[in-house]
Amino acid sequence: MSNLLGQLNKNAERWALLGFYTMLVATMFIEVIRREVFAYSSIWGEEIVRYSFIYLAWIGAAVAVKDRGHIRIDVLFHYVGPRVKALLYIFGDLVMFIVALIALYWSFETVMVSYEFGSVTDGLRISKVWFLAAVPIGFALMIFRLVQSLLRDLDNLRHGRPVYEGEKMFD
Repeated sequence: MSNLLGQLNKNAERWALLGFYTMLVATMFIEVIRREVFAYSSIWGEEIVRYSFIYLAWIGAAVAVKDRGHIRIDVLFHYVGPRVKALLYIFGDLVMFIVALIALYWSFETVMVSYEFGSVTDGLRISKVWFLAAVPIGFALMIFRLVQSLLRDLDNLRHGRPVYEGEKMFD
């Protein structure tokens, strides 16, 4: 059971991203063929691509929090010691946590309004709640990953280990 939870912790968002990306590319490919070969396109294809992209963006934001991959100005980090660096990361995560909590509340409010009024998408005729939920799901995942990051950083700070700085894309 713990191995399953470990794998989910490590790869759940990546598998979701792969699924949404595959759905986006496959639908876009089908729609291009339909439009160019058969001179016909559908409104549902455009909606699937749009909503898949929205889920990609919000789940991808949670992955960026987990991997410390968000864009940041890190010049200061090169000139401070490891303890101050850890405290700066913790401060940044706390600020992001507060912002994510506020955003989660307001995005959930939007979902609830859509649910109350029963709004549906134009082409698919599916409740917009399923698509608007991408935002609170993304923020909830970000909050979960921020809590993990804060606990990891506090543990590293307490035991004198270097702070996790994320994977380097360019060096």
